[in-house]
Amino acid sequence: MDNKKVIIIGAGVSGLVAAINLENEGIHPIIYDKNDRVGGRVQTDYIDGQAFDKGFQILLPNYPAVQKYLDVRLLHLKYFASGAFVFKKGYQSKLGNPAKGFDLLFSTLFSKLASFSDKLKIIKLYRSLKYKSFEEIFESPSQSTMSYLKSFGFSNKVIHNFFRPFYAGVFLEENLETSSRMFEFTFKLFSESKAGIPEKGIQAIPNQLANQLKKTTFHFNTAINKVEDKTIWLSNGSKEKADFIIIATEPSQLITNLNNQQSLWKSVDNLYFEVKNRVVNLPMIALIAENDTFVNNFHYASLASESQQILSVSVVKTHDLSREELVKKVKNELYDICDIEVKKLLKHYKIPKALPQIHDLNYQMPHTETKIKDNIYLAGDVLSNGSLNAAMLNGESAAKALIEQYNGLTLDMA
Repeated sequence: MDNKKVIIIGAGVSGLVAAINLENEGIHPIIYDKNDRVGGRVQTDYIDGQAFDKGFQILLPNYPAVQKYLDVRLLHLKYFASGAFVFKKGYQSKLGNPAKGFDLLFSTLFSKLASFSDKLKIIKLYRSLKYKSFEEIFESPSQSTMSYLKSFGFSNKVIHNFFRPFYAGVFLEENLETSSRMFEFTFKLFSESKAGIPEKGIQAIPNQLANQLKKTTFHFNTAINKVEDKTIWLSNGSKEKADFIIIATEPSQLITNLNNQQSLWKSVDNLYFEVKNRVVNLPMIALIAENDTFVNNFHYASLASESQQILSVSVVKTHDLSREELVKKVKNELYDICDIEVKKLLKHYKIPKALPQIHDLNYQMPHTETKIKDNIYLAGDVLSNGSLNAAMLNGESAAKALIEQYNGLTLDMA
């Protein structure tokens, strides 16, 4: 191929997948990223041999895009048991999809967290989505997840005890206002596969993608201030011209006429504690199903056999507390509700841009709709839905559109 210059802004999952597709066509892109490594919002810090993911993030290996772009075996996933361990003051129980296994069926049927009718409806919901494709899900009528659950016939009891705390952790919002399309999508995925975390942390995902790139040039610690006329302006005052540009990050800060289309984001606090005891011996996500608590979910980031027990805690609730105030409240809730004694705080991540808040959800942005200006394309999950799958698929879409124009298969808008 002729030597046209292609720049990708953002070394997150979407930008990396775009680069993989470009390299497959003989195009050697240049990637700029403000961070010191690949990953974007998918990153891990390594301290004294311990992996600290920046936010509780899991991999669903049955994502179609994951099966296409990752070798899941090499990630050595540490899988979570299906369902969740639910804590209420004076009570704790396992609850999940009783269609997935005898052990979960037994614990769920005898759980006080849901009525017998609710448990049958969980099976009914699982069966109703089993043969529904992801594309069909995202073409379905949209309503809030809370409205969807109520219209399906679930009781307030199971909504409060399970669905609300579990999906608050998935959607990063407590009122379940997220579209029912996203609920069906994630429920189907959770029902059909176990979720896991790579042995070396969530950073292993973008690292594996980056390792597939042989001809791509990376520039880290390099922020981009503006994109205009096929030129990028770097934060150090210099500029670079390109024949094609893919913006695989939030575009509203970079392109002038998108200033009024700034993306909205959901935030989360992720705290890691060293604790004295282990109250959940299964590799299971734990929820607190109480009103007005700060702790939404937690899991042990360490194995039961390890001498140091590390707890990862997610706080979804919006707050203006200082770190000291938040830590105090979280420690008190862990002790009062779960009987967990905290020894010390190890790490605290306050993540203001954890998930994009998207109202018009789609499964994948058609490649013909990724071009926004002369030779400039958009990628990222912000175009479709907040998921690793969407990030990968939209990186693929942007690359496909660019390749078609690169090869003269489409007309330039200019």
